[in-house]
Amino acid sequence: MNSEKSLSFIKDKRTSLFIVLSGIFLTNAILAEVVGVKIFSLESLLGMKPAQIHLLGEFVLDFNLTAGVMIWPVVFITTDIINEYFGKAGVRRISFLTAAFIAYMFIVIWIVTDLPPAQFWLEVYSKDADGNTFDIDYAFSSIFRQGLRIIIGSLVAFLIGQLVDAFTFQWLRKFTGSSKIWLRATGSTLISQFIDSFVVLGVAFYGIWPLKEVIAVGIMNYIYKFCVAVVLTPLLYVAHYFIDMYLGKELSEQMINEASASEFFEKPLSSK
Repeated sequence: MNSEKSLSFIKDKRTSLFIVLSGIFLTNAILAEVVGVKIFSLESLLGMKPAQIHLLGEFVLDFNLTAGVMIWPVVFITTDIINEYFGKAGVRRISFLTAAFIAYMFIVIWIVTDLPPAQFWLEVYSKDADGNTFDIDYAFSSIFRQGLRIIIGSLVAFLIGQLVDAFTFQWLRKFTGSSKIWLRATGSTLISQFIDSFVVLGVAFYGIWPLKEVIAVGIMNYIYKFCVAVVLTPLLYVAHYFIDMYLGKELSEQMINEASASEFFEKPLSSK
């Protein structure tokens, strides 16, 4: 009886941890998709002059980025934490689930933006703070609706980036062992965010933008996302510390070892 209670307690801890990490992952991934329609100036945010970087000859680029890149590094860091404790199988599970939810979200937005607006809503919200007249329904649709290619590109890039990140993280673990989590996280992010940055732009804008411009903008996005991910790396150690306190040293080490072999979702707990 005590053995059964112990197994149940361990299973509850594992499940609770996965739910919390998945919630953080899912929330940030969906938020990044929703706010990603806004383009902001990183230089203005930091009080700096435009970078005016010359790339591929004719393109002069500044750090004008989608608002979604503010959140995506958190998604990739959460991926590494899930990978550390639940392995590639855990990352695959939450990645496919998140992709399904994002697709569902865009379908709902597509339908909602086509609903006929109420006349009083158009009248009440027909002027901005300066008294200028504008079409609130058009603004609503413009903010929430994105082109189909962008949606497809985002989903494809997300899934490919996540699966590559999960594989690279565990591959590097074969060389680093349980130490040097910063190296596994940075290495996997270096590769996965490179793929993510270029796949989404390639699917969304190839044939619309010149190829050189797609490459140039992808480089700018990649530089930013990778730098932020590196800066946030200490959060991995903070998360590791609190998770180990919650799980206990023995269970934590067991889960990390199982994750390395991708056993958590593949092997029944009762077989231990």
